[in-house]
Amino acid sequence: MLLAREKIPAYNAIERLVGMQAQLPNSPYVGLWSRLESFNQSELVDLYNARRVVRLAMMRSTIHLVTDDDCLSIRPVVQPVLDRGFKGGFARFLLDVDHDELDAAGRDSVNDKPATFGDLGRRLNERWPDRNPEAMAHAIRTRVPLVQVTPRGIWGTSSQAAHTSAESWLGRPLNNTSSVSALIIRYLSAFGPASVVDAQSWSGLSRLREVFDQLRTSLVTFRNDDDVELFDLPHAPRPGEDTEAPIRFLPEFDNVLLAYRNRSRIIADKYKSRVYPNNGMIQPTVLIDGFVEAKWRISSEAGTASLDIELFRRLSRTERASLKAEGARLLEFMAGNAKARDIRISGPP
Repeated sequence: MLLAREKIPAYNAIERLVGMQAQLPNSPYVGLWSRLESFNQSELVDLYNARRVVRLAMMRSTIHLVTDDDCLSIRPVVQPVLDRGFKGGFARFLLDVDHDELDAAGRDSVNDKPATFGDLGRRLNERWPDRNPEAMAHAIRTRVPLVQVTPRGIWGTSSQAAHTSAESWLGRPLNNTSSVSALIIRYLSAFGPASVVDAQSWSGLSRLREVFDQLRTSLVTFRNDDDVELFDLPHAPRPGEDTEAPIRFLPEFDNVLLAYRNRSRIIADKYKSRVYPNNGMIQPTVLIDGFVEAKWRISSEAGTASLDIELFRRLSRTERASLKAEGARLLEFMAGNAKARDIRISGPP
């Protein structure tokens, strides 16, 4: 949906992307704006309020915005990812705790009243006063699918992340019939062609070679320039190398920047440190002819909203004009109520 904006509902777009990474509440709004025609913030707000989309820990144990159905069906599939992360961290503080008892207490607590992780840890400390409250809260995050309740995620609001169980919020149980194979098909539909290692990097799941081998007869394969085997769905679109790719502004943690282990397909190695800094924050970026070649941020001062774009390379006159035009549309979307708007471009002239 980055080559041409599509006329589909936001719900369908989120489903097609197998969720959207959403550590920052506003990131999915920008990601949808870049992919959909005439997208308005109110469409996603309405989905939140109708409980048709939720934010919770999913792939790579990171916060994703997903549809209600995908929350209930995919979370059980990626549960091993969350378990592995917990065992490598907080589990050592709870070695002799009955986890079934802890899970039940945590679930009852957040279902009775949504809680931040700090509040949840303090509540559990009342029952287990000698245990690390942060470790107990993370145990519940790991073993109970906790969704962030509104108004968290609602455009124009600011609130702490309070959680309740997905089953309570959505009024339905988890769907334990989905499979890793089904998830891989969904992944390839959104991001193929991709390698086994790409899929593992995207999902956080390990040992996927066997799954791909089981699916092999229903897939097509290719070899990239490094002779790595890539898999795709037979009838998936695969635009040629001469396809024109328009300028697109991507938010922090955009899916396409995290969908592959081999990210050179979208960002040159020499630019990676400017987009993937050591603090874990993936910068908002600009795709120019399909590659990350700039980053951006919006600030506001004295009623003026400013879009600052830092170029990684020199642009042609046509590219620079297109960048300004798309930037003006982004500013209108992000800061339409500002008294004035300004675009500032730095980097190679």
